[in-house]
Amino acid sequence: MSSATIDPPFERTEFSVKRVIDLTISAIAVAALLPLLILLYIAVKQTTPGPALFVQARYGLGGVPFNCFKYRTMYVAREPSIFTQCARDDPRVTPLGKILRATSLDELPQLFNVLLGSMSLVGPRPHPLKLDDDFAAQIHDYRDRFRVKPGITGLAQIMGNRGETSSLGDMERRIEADRSYVKNQSLALDLGILCATIPCVIKGTNAF
Repeated sequence: MSSATIDPPFERTEFSVKRVIDLTISAIAVAALLPLLILLYIAVKQTTPGPALFVQARYGLGGVPFNCFKYRTMYVAREPSIFTQCARDDPRVTPLGKILRATSLDELPQLFNVLLGSMSLVGPRPHPLKLDDDFAAQIHDYRDRFRVKPGITGLAQIMGNRGETSSLGDMERRIEADRSYVKNQSLALDLGILCATIPCVIKGTNAF
């Protein structure tokens, strides 16, 4: 994906403030959750063969790829080059992985992505590269989602558009929410999304 075709976000004071907020909250979260982060790392490492962290390239700001961190929730694939979306009751998901996915704890390592500057706390959720490439060819203005940094949570997620996108309609609804976020981005909207994320995580809707 060429970043040359994607307009960068407008430069505003709010973007600088957002970065300070991202750094502050993520640093506090990492410090507070450090025992849990270590415990989960050990648990993943000890329960199934393979690395504790799953690192995968995703498109970030401007369509530039970055390495996205997650706790590994699947058995190590024999053919890692073949991409298939995770579905409900997917046999590739480990027993511990089911719990991590249902509680969204597998996303906690992305706090380090926020600290590194490749992600924000709030923004469009980053997809596997093939998923973006496939749907970008079918959905108009799909690349608008790359005008801002991807986020740990986003408007699409609190609206219920998370999990598997098994049809074009599923992705269209998600991209519509992402584009709405990009168009209306503000610190107030970010705060609202962060607050709304808590009950979404508790409910675990479409988290598998």
